[in-house]
Amino acid sequence: MLLHAASCRSCRSEVATYPTSKAPNFVPMSPTPLRTWDFKETALVALITYAVYGLTSWFVLAMHSGTDTAALFQTYGAAYIAASALPIVVLWIAIRLAHRDFAEYLALNWPSSSELLRALVVTAILLSIEVLTLSVFEPAVTWSNPYIDANWGLLTLLIGCCIAVPVMEEFVVRGFMFRGWSQSILGPVGAIVLSSIVWAAVHTQYDFLHQFWIFVSGLTLGYFRWSSNSTWLTVMLHSAINMVIFFAMGLYP
Repeated sequence: MLLHAASCRSCRSEVATYPTSKAPNFVPMSPTPLRTWDFKETALVALITYAVYGLTSWFVLAMHSGTDTAALFQTYGAAYIAASALPIVVLWIAIRLAHRDFAEYLALNWPSSSELLRALVVTAILLSIEVLTLSVFEPAVTWSNPYIDANWGLLTLLIGCCIAVPVMEEFVVRGFMFRGWSQSILGPVGAIVLSSIVWAAVHTQYDFLHQFWIFVSGLTLGYFRWSSNSTWLTVMLHSAINMVIFFAMGLYP
């Protein structure tokens, strides 16, 4: 009994004095970093989305014949809706190839009520300054909307310009482009500036003054995307801007 107890005490002593250098070395495994498309890849995917948008719009508009105003506006609305759907498919494919979740990659998070209210107030102020500036430099422009009597053509055009196009453009610009470029050497601020320049440049149907205000709007939307981490917030703001201008001043998709 005494010998057995002594041997047990000896065993416990060996365990207590076991060199720490010989202890098993367990290294916790770090999670695999999320794949984000780099600057050039992001630019390429964005270019493809706008190419798909342009080709789809052209194809739908090429199918229209006749001079009926309501039918023409309905065709334009259908073109905007159809052309806005396919670029989102392109984004979905690109994001899935990166093995990322679509909503997570594009920051499709709902904003808080305070964020939405603050963003709407800032956007309203900005829009008021824009209207005032345009009225000073372009006093001959009339702000009456010629589409108000187009009935169903107007409704289709409204859905296309004020819902479909804002969703598509915000997914591409403030969602996909901001995600990739903000994690490049540009950083978030550089991504906001560059994406706003690109966004203004693709609106070739407008003159320089209107493109400048589109650029300013892009900076504002980019800031709210960054500060809120919500692309849905910029979709709402973009849609609100388009609706105001659609009814008050004319088309501005």
